Amino acid sequence: MGRWAPGAAQRLPQAAMELFAERGFEATTVAEIADRAGVTERTFFRYFADKREVLFAGQEQFASAFIDAIDAAPDGAALADLVAAAAAAGGAVLQQARGREFARARHAVIAANEQLQERELLKLAKLAAAVAERLKARGVTAVAAQLGGDLTVSVFSDAFNRWIAPGETRDLVALQRESLAALGELAAGVTQPLKARRA
Repeated sequence: MGRWAPGAAQRLPQAAMELFAERGFEATTVAEIADRAGVTERTFFRYFADKREVLFAGQEQFASAFIDAIDAAPDGAALADLVAAAAAAGGAVLQQARGREFARARHAVIAANEQLQERELLKLAKLAAAVAERLKARGVTAVAAQLGGDLTVSVFSDAFNRWIAPGETRDLVALQRESLAALGELAAGVTQPLKARRA
């Protein structure tokens, strides 16, 4: 099968995930992934710089979804609404890109490899920082923007971990709304005693 064979972009990640599950990430080679997908190694490198990029491809599009949602929010939008919009946009992009089964397989591969875990954490930290910067650009104070960035990633991560759990069928964005509601209840519980003490 030639370099420009149709469907390679879809077959390569699927082949990689199958092999990672069967043999482990470290033991799997690019040659094996290409062979499983029915393409040449040259074709693999047309799409991915190395086998790690199969797991981390599309990060810019993923992060842009969060940022674009903040930019698209109406003037004067509350911080909570900006966080909700950003998380919902990121969740929607993730669902459409690969789907739940791919996300489950990817998560299992990363969880079994310390270096991949570190890269995943770095990706999320960069996302939180990017969201915080965009919130500040909208006039949110530095402290609130930092908290907003961290909360956006926390809401996404909490919902994502429940979304990929065995037997879960609910929509990722719906799970994010549930996480946001829980945070709202937590915040109300924290601030109420403070108000009582000040009274």
